[in-house]
Amino acid sequence: MSSTITIAPVSRLEGHGKVTLQLDAGGQVESAHFHVVEFRGFEKFCEGRLASEMPVITPRICGICPVSHHLAAAKACDDVFGVELPPAAAKLRELMHHAQTIHSHALHFFYLAAPDYLLGPDSDPSARNVVGLVQADPELAVKAIRLRKVGQELVRRVGGRGIHPVTAIPGGMSKPLSHEDRYEASRDLAEAMPLARLAIDLWKQLADRHGEFIGTFGTSPSSYMSLVKGDTMDLYDGDVRVIDSGGQTVTEFAPREYANHLSERVEPWTYLKFPYLTHLGYPAGTYRVGPLARLNVAQRLTTPEADAELREFKQLGAGGLVHSTLHYHYARVIELLHSVERARELIADDDIVSREVRVQAIRCAGEGVGIIEAPRGTLIHHYWVDDMGKLERANLIVGTIHNNPALDATVGEVARHYVHDGQPTEGALNRIEMAVRCYDPCLSCATHAVGQMPMVVEVVDVAGQVINTVQRGS
Repeated sequence: MSSTITIAPVSRLEGHGKVTLQLDAGGQVESAHFHVVEFRGFEKFCEGRLASEMPVITPRICGICPVSHHLAAAKACDDVFGVELPPAAAKLRELMHHAQTIHSHALHFFYLAAPDYLLGPDSDPSARNVVGLVQADPELAVKAIRLRKVGQELVRRVGGRGIHPVTAIPGGMSKPLSHEDRYEASRDLAEAMPLARLAIDLWKQLADRHGEFIGTFGTSPSSYMSLVKGDTMDLYDGDVRVIDSGGQTVTEFAPREYANHLSERVEPWTYLKFPYLTHLGYPAGTYRVGPLARLNVAQRLTTPEADAELREFKQLGAGGLVHSTLHYHYARVIELLHSVERARELIADDDIVSREVRVQAIRCAGEGVGIIEAPRGTLIHHYWVDDMGKLERANLIVGTIHNNPALDATVGEVARHYVHDGQPTEGALNRIEMAVRCYDPCLSCATHAVGQMPMVVEVVDVAGQVINTVQRGS
């Protein structure tokens, strides 16, 4: 008899998801899928809103990466209205973006990922969490909290709010950075440097401790996609490059051309869409995004310490390509160090306190695309705007959606490796969850659907009895 194992919910994620394993009569994994069981419809209910409101509306999609939606929306509006930002505005936006990267990467690495490695993947699940981490190493926990706070405070200083920022507007920024905020941010970022180095040192220690499976965990080669400027990673701007599993460029395109290169499909087991490269088809055209992809695509970083780490990172794989899914964490902490270094460069630039931070954006009809590298991967905002400046249509493709096909495949690969007898241990199931956590999926960002959402409405009387049921979809 076949059987099903369900992991629900997958723990230590942003949002709600589950994994199902379908076993055959011999207890072997026949199929495995990652399901997203929540639904949100931002693309639909933004229709009819003024495009200029989108930088304020879309950050509400997520409380972890609101800056990415804030800036991608602002960039899409800039494109619609055909404006070029003042240098100070571009630098302030980039500074806010790096601030969020510090906050988000520190949160994921220390709070969500580290317990598996510090406490062990087979440790008691009641202690294998951030509370257990605090109990095991209180000093490390305090430093992790401080690093995350540095990023959050810098978002607040530049963005007006620590969560759901408001200062990026079509044409620039609504306010300059004050000299006081510049001074305080400079002090905070100086404190953040040794903490970012600590994150890298800690990962290397953990990689040595768990080396028996880190190098072979979810290692299927794949294509990778990210923003670049030349051979350099750029989190805020640039063209989109896709490389294959051997490091050769498959395609490269400007943000406005993305729809000529990417298509999306749906599968019946999840509300997440499945993107792929149009010319290669599905599934041959699937790819990965996010920290691992960015460091595989880029040949260098612009800051010295992170660039040195990138060179060391590339030594882990043949031809400089690292395919092991668990090395998403190594790539993540290298990016964290890069964002601290780059934020320090920006805050030291006198232009950062210039009062010339906006140009006039004149309402007009048009189409605009904003692409940015969010912590979890390439984020696309595409708006169609009428002559009143209102949205006729919107398309959002977030990092987690790009990664969805690869994430689903990784779950299957890891499940087949660890589940053999139909009675897997809790530690074996946790390793499947670890595969999901590598991608740091943000499911509230990613849950958009094509077509009708299945819905069941029950009418209940005062006694609590169901007197009528209406169902749409299945």
